[in-house]
Amino acid sequence: MTPRSEGGAHRPPRPPRTLVQKLAPVVLGFEAVIVLLVGFTIFGLRSLPDGIPPWWAIIGAAIVAIAMVAVAGMITKPWAIAAGWVLQVVVALSAFFVPATLLVVLVFGGMWAYATIMGARLDARPPAAATPDHDATDTHTESD
Repeated sequence: MTPRSEGGAHRPPRPPRTLVQKLAPVVLGFEAVIVLLVGFTIFGLRSLPDGIPPWWAIIGAAIVAIAMVAVAGMITKPWAIAAGWVLQVVVALSAFFVPATLLVVLVFGGMWAYATIMGARLDARPPAAATPDHDATDTHTESD
């Protein structure tokens, strides 16, 4: 029996996801949690400029974290990778309030760059051709 969506119509199969579409949401999802923790740090250290209530750090971090989760969920859209880069810049700007945030920027920014740049390069490579000795789905061992 095949799965059916509401209304009884068959759902077309989803196209296979690229490596970028697999890696980028993972980075954004984990980074969203860290962004919330950075917001709490900025709040606790009262690092915002005078005249801005400290609770705005939590609000700002929550907005950025929600945006990251939303972009991660819509990663198949053409604009999602660019939106992810914008979010990386927003996180980098938080280093003005707590310089230690640069560590977060370097780690997650590096993972985002790897996921998007190297993932795209790997996606662009043609699949390995099957040889007469091995077909393309064979697993290889050291003795091959």
